[in-house]
Amino acid sequence: MIEAKDIVKRYGSLEVLRGVSVSIGDGEVVSIVGPSGAGKTTLLQIMGTLDGADGGSVLYDGVDVSRMKDRELARFRNRNIGFVFQFHQLLPEFTMLENVALPALIGGMKRADAYERARELLDYLKLSDRLDHKPAQLSGGECQRVAVARALVNKPKVILADEPSGSLDSQNKLELHKLFFDLRDEMGQTFVIVTHDISLAAQADRTLHMRDGVIETDTSL
Repeated sequence: MIEAKDIVKRYGSLEVLRGVSVSIGDGEVVSIVGPSGAGKTTLLQIMGTLDGADGGSVLYDGVDVSRMKDRELARFRNRNIGFVFQFHQLLPEFTMLENVALPALIGGMKRADAYERARELLDYLKLSDRLDHKPAQLSGGECQRVAVARALVNKPKVILADEPSGSLDSQNKLELHKLFFDLRDEMGQTFVIVTHDISLAAQADRTLHMRDGVIETDTSL
């Protein structure tokens, strides 16, 4: 499904990624681990088309997204990729329902359909009693579940997560990790997760170990 070929990324004289290549299959849960500065987040951002590479290419089902123009790339990203970040990145002035529906509205879905899809997801995540709450009224675990719903609203093929449980307590971490695998089993999404959490990495189908801008090992369960 996702193929990154010979990805190179530089910031000035610093080479953050040094010819990284990796393939991610449909329905896989893949974790990316390694020390700070290894290039994990940079690789995730390039795979998610949030940043461009200085060399190499990224393909989704054989389509080279690195060749797309900005507008085409934004449309592709909106329809095909969901993102979950460490600190949820919810808009504080919007309710939970509005936050979840927003990517669907941006993608051109009718308002009624976008809000219905958002309600379905929030009900699935057991948050239907919080539709009108704003982020400041929610716990950290609830905010991350809202962020997951937002990532799912356009039914993307892949979810990219960057330290998704890094700000959560132990119980909420366990619940979020279980949710990812439940979603893969029930909805078929592919997950690529950058994490320092050893327990989450250990549950993944594959773990990519990065150091100094390269993948040192690629291990499967």
